[in-house]
Amino acid sequence: MPYIHIQISGAADNRLAEQVAGTASELTARVLHKDPALTAVVIDFVPATQWFVAGQRLADGPRRSYHWTVSITDETNTKAEKAAYLAAVHQAMDELLHGAAEHSYTYVIDARAAAYGFGGRTQEWRYQQAL
Repeated sequence: MPYIHIQISGAADNRLAEQVAGTASELTARVLHKDPALTAVVIDFVPATQWFVAGQRLADGPRRSYHWTVSITDETNTKAEKAAYLAAVHQAMDELLHGAAEHSYTYVIDARAAAYGFGGRTQEWRYQQAL
């Protein structure tokens, strides 16, 4: 049941948003083994004139940047899986953006099961019910 929030520098682009959302669901299913039917993806575009790296406005350079956060339940993925996910995200975004800035970030949020959930139920509750 991951929630994925992706910010991308540059003008809003519905086609790119659809491609990124599809990629986010696919990578999260393939690498982190999460159910795509329970995956929510939100994409925001931030004008490049308002995105800075090392004090430089991205609008002044050739590359775009992104900030990708995915919330998952703690202890459901290994360090190796999360490392593979970060690498796969950057490779995919580099392709989709035709060159992503190196200072683009991915953050896997390991949320405690008792403090995270959907539909008014925690993941801990779901775990206990499954026992």
